[in-house]
Amino acid sequence: MKMKKLTAVLMAATMGLTIYGCGSAAPAATESEAPAATESEAPAAEAPAAETTEAAGPVEITVTTTFAGEDSNAQNYKDAVAGWEAATGNTVSDTSATSDETFKTRIITDFETGSEPDVLFFFNGADANDFVNAGKVVSIDDIRAEFPEYASNMNDDLIAASPADGVKYAVPVNGYWEAMFVNTKVLEDAGVAMPGADYTWDQFLADCQKIKDAGYAPIAAALGNIPHYWWEFAIYNQQTPADHLNIPGAADDATGAQWVAGLEDIKALYEAGYFPENTLSATDDETFAMFTDDKAAFLLDGSWKVGGIVGSCQSDPEDPSTIDAEKLGHFDVTYFPGKGNRKTTDLVGGLSMGYYITTKAWEDPDKKAAAVSFVEYMTSDEVVPLFAQHTASALKNAPKVDESQFNALQVKAMDMMSGVTSLTGAVQDLFNGDCRVSTFDGMPDIVVGNVSAADAVQEGIDVYNAQ
Repeated sequence: MKMKKLTAVLMAATMGLTIYGCGSAAPAATESEAPAATESEAPAAEAPAAETTEAAGPVEITVTTTFAGEDSNAQNYKDAVAGWEAATGNTVSDTSATSDETFKTRIITDFETGSEPDVLFFFNGADANDFVNAGKVVSIDDIRAEFPEYASNMNDDLIAASPADGVKYAVPVNGYWEAMFVNTKVLEDAGVAMPGADYTWDQFLADCQKIKDAGYAPIAAALGNIPHYWWEFAIYNQQTPADHLNIPGAADDATGAQWVAGLEDIKALYEAGYFPENTLSATDDETFAMFTDDKAAFLLDGSWKVGGIVGSCQSDPEDPSTIDAEKLGHFDVTYFPGKGNRKTTDLVGGLSMGYYITTKAWEDPDKKAAAVSFVEYMTSDEVVPLFAQHTASALKNAPKVDESQFNALQVKAMDMMSGVTSLTGAVQDLFNGDCRVSTFDGMPDIVVGNVSAADAVQEGIDVYNAQ
């Protein structure tokens, strides 16, 4: 069977990410990497005196990002925008929104209708293929032909190329990781030890049973709403970093069989009663509340979720000074349990998003320089560390990190990331859109046995091959 794989140039672009850790920015050992789709920030910093390209005069540019809602960088983004406006005299019309499938659809529709922003912070994988193929964004090389210093502070090898044409368009700011958050109070009540770097799938299953027997939900997940993370890691557990980004040609080929086995593991967890009783009807917000309210033990999610957890420990979610340190101490983060040849410390993560300058802005003589100036400011050495915090960046000269600037959960995340053996991109970012309907939207039917995992996987592959 012919197997479609991520292009070599995209793989090369995701090697050797800088992971921000305690004390200094230490390089992570990675084999490959790539969200998408938040955490309480370090104390607010003054707007940096970043060097930016001068705009021709006061103009307004439209900018859309995912720095909204509970995203940890929502306030950092607002502060940085204010800093750029003060430094240049220009203004930003902000249309940012929380990242989800609806947001992605909205962006694609905006490009199709000519309503795209001047600057867009968006995914650099297959989700961007439509507007890349349509020539609606400008490549970094084309921008550098007129503005030679554009993104010159970035390691070009870490800037991901579009899978559509192998060209680099998006300048990254911060990366991401996906891992397993833990409510240690629930573990203690159930007599379960905090999982470590050698945590196995069999140990996880045994712990889930203990947690269930103690009267708690082992896993906080809404399989009928957001099955994405479990889909990703259950499949990854059948693979290694070297082959996780393969797309199967059929449900019965080697990769297809791995996908089927992963979905069957989720089904087995459901049948064992390890998800909440309402997992098929609950929203992600509802199951997240179970986790933060000490009713569930494990939460599989991304680095952006740190902010939501920290916010749940504040009497005022908008004011870090109101944090309940004792409550925050009940939360930790660790690696997803390993199975087979995937090491427990092999995580999903990388630099999956970045700033695009649209062709619409580039061809507008009043907005071109302002758009370049804005991206240069937002991706400067001074601003990027405020966003990257305990995750990753592509800066050539990553600054040291002062641990005292972060809250307890962020420090735990740094400790966890210091032990990562690889960061590999999310294969769902390649197998996107309608391809995922049969296994994402169809997850309830799979776990209750209405549809076989093999048939659901094959349906998605057929859609993928028909594109």
